[in-house]
This record gives sequence, structure tokens and C-alpha cells, in this order.
Amino acid sequence: MMTPVGARFPARPGRAVALLGLAAATLVILQTVQLGARQAVERRVYVSVVDDKGAPVTDLTPADFIVREDGAAREVLRAGRATDPMQITVLVDDTQAATPAILDERKGLQAFVAALNEGHEIALVTFGERPTILVEYTPTLARLTAGIDRIFSRPGSGSYLLEAILETTKGLQKREAKRPVIVALTTEGEEFSNDYYVTVLEALRKSRAQFHAIIRSQGDPAGATSDAVRNRSFVLAEGTAQSGGRRDYILTDSAFATKLPELAAELKNQYLLVYARPQTLIPPEKLEVSVRRPGLIARASTVASTP
Repeated sequence: MMTPVGARFPARPGRAVALLGLAAATLVILQTVQLGARQAVERRVYVSVVDDKGAPVTDLTPADFIVREDGAAREVLRAGRATDPMQITVLVDDTQAATPAILDERKGLQAFVAALNEGHEIALVTFGERPTILVEYTPTLARLTAGIDRIFSRPGSGSYLLEAILETTKGLQKREAKRPVIVALTTEGEEFSNDYYVTVLEALRKSRAQFHAIIRSQGDPAGATSDAVRNRSFVLAEGTAQSGGRRDYILTDSAFATKLPELAAELKNQYLLVYARPQTLIPPEKLEVSVRRPGLIARASTVASTP
């Protein structure tokens, strides 16, 4: 039988229910997206703040800090002294070029471990000829002191600093270190690692380690134009900057004995900064931390944290 022209079909109950269900689901999704955009997640970053003489500044409040991610201001929720245990690896130059500096390295290291061993774990690794573990991670001062006394230069040896950094980052990741720190004591000269700086910087980023370097300048070191030396220079410059570490060039061997206690004081007085980040589909890449008080220097990772 033919249907008369203009006749109306009766509504199909199933189709109407489906349309209503689709509309309700769409509304729920939209509300969820809007709610997620309004909600914020907490992010943590360790920050060093020093004055123009390099002394730690310890009296700052959350209102003193400015945090930006990809240029967007973030709300600082909390700021206080960092108390989480550190896992510190000290990379010690024991190459032939470091021979005149060995005694001062020892003196500085004795003060460094004495200031930081309590509540933290420290490992000592040398990198002349090849990376060698001198003392495994330990909080025991006697073991660290004994290890420092065994630091001697290796005749005829060269630097494998980049290789040592890579091996250290792998070890820190295996240990699932919560607050990793790498400190490199090095003398300018030839570098024998075959590692590309991009590889080393990426390993540092993945390990989340703060990287600090104290570098004995030799003026115009031999081999300064080699690819290996250029790779090392990039890592020392960018690795410290990106991770929130300090980079000190020293002109005398005796400065190792003064810079290491300064670094220990800075690490002991770091801030744990907690800030809020809105939930977004694309996470930010760049982190900037500064302080409102003039004349102070703030050092923090420049890489925005991920979950």
C-alpha cells in the first residue's frame, strides 16, 4: 500500500532515545573537558637561591618566587627548605693533567662529604683512563673519607668525563633516585670520550639530575678544537644551565678547596618549590624560576616537569 503524499511517519522511540543519549554524552564530555581545564596539578622543582657573593639565601617565602612555563605565569603554592634525601655522584678528575690539583681536590671533597653525608648518599667516581667507581653510594663518612684518600692521578691517562656522566645517569635511573645530583670536578685538556653532546644532555634530562661542574681552566688547553672537547664544552655549559646546576671556572688549584664547600652549602639550603599547572593536552616545555628580591640569583631546571 502506498503512503499518501504529506503523510507523517510516526516517531521511532529507539531513535529518539539514541539521540537523547548522544546529546547527554556530548554534554558530559564538554563538562569534563571544561572541568579538567579549570583543575590544576601540582609540580615540584628544587631551586637554589644565592646572593651576589654566592651565599645561600634562606628566608624566602612563596610570594618571593615567580614561576613561568612557556611564558605563562603559574601560582606558587608552597616554598620551603628541601629535606628529601639526595643521591650525589661526584665525578673526580684523576687524569695526568689533574696531578697538581689532586691535594686540593681531596681537601675540598673532605669538606663536601662532611657537610652532606648525613641523611644523603654520596658516591665517588673517577674518570681518568676510564670511569671507575671508587666508593659506592653511602652515607657513611668513614667510607667516603677513606675513598678520598685513595685519589691519585693516573700517569699517562686522559679524560673520559662524558662517558662517566652517561654511566652515572644510567645508574641513577636504575636506582630510581628521587633527588639525583651529579658534581663534576674537571681540568681542561683533551677529552677522549666518543659521546655526542646531544646524547649526554638527553641522558641528563631523563635522569632528572642536577648537574654541577667545577672546572680548572688551563687558558688555551691543548686539543681545544677537537670534536670531543667541543662536545664536553657544550655539556658543561648546557647541562648545568638546563638542570639548574652551577658552573664555576677556577684559575687556581686551591679553588677546589673553597668551591666545593660553597656548593655543599648551596645544596643543603635548596628550596622545594611547589606550583600549580592547569591541565592541558600539550604539556609545557620550558620552565623559568626567578625571585622578586633584587640582587639574588635563582637556579632551577629549565625543563618543565612531566608526570
